[in-house]
Amino acid sequence: MTAPTDPTALPSAFQDALNARDVDRVLALYSQNATMRTVTGKVISGYAALREEVEQTIAAAPHISNTTRHIIATDDTALVIVDWAMELNAPDGERVTASGTTANVASRGLDGTWRFAVLNPTGTAS
Repeated sequence: MTAPTDPTALPSAFQDALNARDVDRVLALYSQNATMRTVTGKVISGYAALREEVEQTIAAAPHISNTTRHIIATDDTALVIVDWAMELNAPDGERVTASGTTANVASRGLDGTWRFAVLNPTGTAS
């Protein structure tokens, strides 16, 4: 999968990749040096840590729905604000729902594609 050439396509591309439970498609939407604040508050960076986080999420059989609130872009940087709701299996097997508002930063690469550089799925929530 190639990352989108329009930052407004990132939320739906992420939704489609996660709902397909495709680790590589999700990771293709992250820049090489991406950093993420996980829903538990831990800050991770680097391909190996991001892959592990995505694999753990996908192992919980997620289904996410994204609604773009707004995207503000300059030439090569975009702020991506998205409301999301996700169903997934808790460690005890119970199906649970989580929701929030992301505050993500995306960057445009030299190839013209946009990828997430900083991911914060809980936005300003603590």
